Amino acid sequence: MATKKRTPARRPLLRNLPAHAPWRQALILGLEVAALTGTALILVIAALGRAAERFAGTGLVSSLLPFAAMVLALALLTTVALKSWRLCRARLLMLKPFLPALVACALAAWAGWFAVQETFHRQLGNFRTLVGGTAEAERTTIAHQVFAAYRRADLAQYQLMWERARTFLPFIEEAAKVYGVDGDVLVGVGAAESSFRPRDSKDGGRGLFQITAPPKVAMAQARKHLDTATVDLRDHRHNTFVAAATLSHYLAEMKGDLFLGLLAYNIGPRNGGLQSIMTQYHARDFVTIQPYLQHLPRDYPVRVLTAALAYRLWRTEGKLPKYEEGSNAVHIQRVGIPGLG
Repeated sequence: MATKKRTPARRPLLRNLPAHAPWRQALILGLEVAALTGTALILVIAALGRAAERFAGTGLVSSLLPFAAMVLALALLTTVALKSWRLCRARLLMLKPFLPALVACALAAWAGWFAVQETFHRQLGNFRTLVGGTAEAERTTIAHQVFAAYRRADLAQYQLMWERARTFLPFIEEAAKVYGVDGDVLVGVGAAESSFRPRDSKDGGRGLFQITAPPKVAMAQARKHLDTATVDLRDHRHNTFVAAATLSHYLAEMKGDLFLGLLAYNIGPRNGGLQSIMTQYHARDFVTIQPYLQHLPRDYPVRVLTAALAYRLWRTEGKLPKYEEGSNAVHIQRVGIPGLG
């Protein structure tokens, strides 16, 4: 009796794939590590920021030693937390392989919620001052000059200025992208220079950005990007490109320092330019150069950034909130000054 040849049954394509393939295990582990790392970073920043606020000062007993003790305690707590997590993780793995990652993600979600709260924002500011040292303290001081200037500003006049600026905004946005400068800051420069009423001034300034004696390299870059042999400073687009190229040049010369870059833009090449003045007086930053600018507009960067802040608020919110009303001061500080993060 002939026997029929049996046809082997088809196996599912995924039958031979282990339930917990290496790539899957690596993915779950990576997610767990990333979530725990993010949570830990947020908590450490908050703790150090709180300690910096609580123990601010230079006294050995009242400030320095307590802060050092706080850092030591934080290190010990981190060690305890890691050991506790290892024990907890072993029990979670016995239930489901993905449970440790799920719990870690839940912790990260809570940390993310905490990171957008005002409490964390304040501690982050303290942490930036702690790490940034003198430079961050100077930045904070000048930033508050900008906020104070916004508080005193005529917001109705700013509103009218932004309406006038609408015609020129496409040129500003285009030039800002080409030269890698902050568009809101460039708007602030235009506001400080011409209030968006293009004209030729008695001191030789021309057009929207009151261009006088731009660096040769900036003019060359403007001609290149405008694809023209001659730059016409009465042409609003040409004028804007020269201004953006000039600002970019001075920011590079000042190693990215926004305050010094704006000051150099305003001073231009006179007296050998800002770099020469700083070298002469051994000044290293905006704060130390200010006392030597007796005949130069030391408040120029503040005026530019005040206008830039007002424009950012108008652009993003459609209005200019009064600084002193309600919680507007906190809100405006959180919006941030353009170019300063």
